[in-house]
Amino acid sequence: MTASDTMPNTMPDTVRLTDSVDSDLAEERGTRGRTTIADRVVERLAVHAAREVEGVGGSARRLLGVRVTGEAPRRSVQASAHVSGGSASLRVQLSVRYPTSVARTVERARDHIMRRVTELTGLEVSRVDVTVTALHGDTEPRRTVQ
Repeated sequence: MTASDTMPNTMPDTVRLTDSVDSDLAEERGTRGRTTIADRVVERLAVHAAREVEGVGGSARRLLGVRVTGEAPRRSVQASAHVSGGSASLRVQLSVRYPTSVARTVERARDHIMRRVTELTGLEVSRVDVTVTALHGDTEPRRTVQ
């Protein structure tokens, strides 16, 4: 005789039904395969998400910390990602339009990137480190041939 034979069942039926459904889904997931999202995919999503925030512009490409292209709002935001298990951490380099608040723009960008990456991948974004590399005006300087 076991303890369960002598103890009355006090668990409600809805809890047992939910546990049964969860275990069925867990078994089904185990047999259907595994989804892996590459770091590069998360980086691209972060770049697109950052560009959706008003006042955010691109950043110059850098090699060993040295700028190799010019800063311009039309350039792409730079991002790097590290995906581990079900979470991702990001580093983002961007420029901010002058004279908007750098702190508020960066906070909006960080929140938006976290929300969009989570929404699109299902990954939990643990942190987004943002580096503001430049301030930019509303227009890019025009290049002219003289």
